[in-house]
Amino acid sequence: MKKAFLTGITGQDGSYLTEFLLAKGYEVHGLIRRASTFNTDRIDHLYRDFHDPNARLFLHYGDLNVSGQLMDLLASIRPDEIYHLGAQSHVRVSFDMPEYTADVTGLGTLRMIEAIRKTGISTRFYQASSSEMFGAAPPPQNEKTVFQPRSPYAAAKVFSYHIVQNYRDAYGLYLTNGILFNHESPRRGETFVTRKITRAAAQIKLGLKETLYLGNLDAKRDWGFAGDFVEAMWLMLQQDRPDDFVIATGETHSVREFTQKVFSKLDLDYEKHVKVDPRYFRPTEVDVLLGDASKAKNILGWEPKVSFDQLIDMMIDSDLEIARKEKTLTDAGFSGVGGERLAQ
Repeated sequence: MKKAFLTGITGQDGSYLTEFLLAKGYEVHGLIRRASTFNTDRIDHLYRDFHDPNARLFLHYGDLNVSGQLMDLLASIRPDEIYHLGAQSHVRVSFDMPEYTADVTGLGTLRMIEAIRKTGISTRFYQASSSEMFGAAPPPQNEKTVFQPRSPYAAAKVFSYHIVQNYRDAYGLYLTNGILFNHESPRRGETFVTRKITRAAAQIKLGLKETLYLGNLDAKRDWGFAGDFVEAMWLMLQQDRPDDFVIATGETHSVREFTQKVFSKLDLDYEKHVKVDPRYFRPTEVDVLLGDASKAKNILGWEPKVSFDQLIDMMIDSDLEIARKEKTLTDAGFSGVGGERLAQ
């Protein structure tokens, strides 16, 4: 039985990848941070008590800031594959917390691959790189496009990308970068713009709120389904030699178009409910991200399965179900539903 170790296992990508790996027969180990409240809701449906002899998902407390602990875990687990998804991954928040973002998102990757080198384990490592690294580079963007990062998050990811390449060349380690363009799902965090839109639209449809505040409506992104993208992560680690790949749909849509489609599908006029709040603008904006994933198609045999409209339908259906439950609670006299969040 193969073993996989995941950082960021409680996030959107971590939950879909855990499902995928368990279905492939893996034993999965995940790194989670200690908190006073449970933050494992995305993977709770997969978890079995570790006393169960059939359990194949195991969680370990740790932190990407603590290199010694990472080495101890890798030496103990000895995973065949490592998927490094953990990061401070919110672009707008990275401007508010640049030092923390650089430490966790940038140096966290260095700590992980140093742990591999120092423990001497034989493993294959996937680094979750980001399309944000391309920044101001003109579209379409592929593996040969020069990075022009436009945020502390993107700059930290560029560091991670290059340190992976450096250690791969210097030490002969199996390290690969997956440059993933935007990928969404019903499990996306509620402060990320796509989920923020579908969540608010569902609440507006059911009368739970009136207004959605957004930032730059003209920013364009290449949006795909997270469940499709995690398969590409796995495929990268099944190759004979490590390499770097862009994963994208090859389509770009603006935030305005995404918003229009969501509200239209709910028979709502977005112009009556959406307002622009300058607090959600980034100090430096990325105007257009559009990925060219032809290398992944040719070498990995990977292509996206879920279309843009199917993704939107999936997210709307999920958030409508949540909103119906909230309305039931509101009608029963409970309050506090649908509060606005600062980050977009």
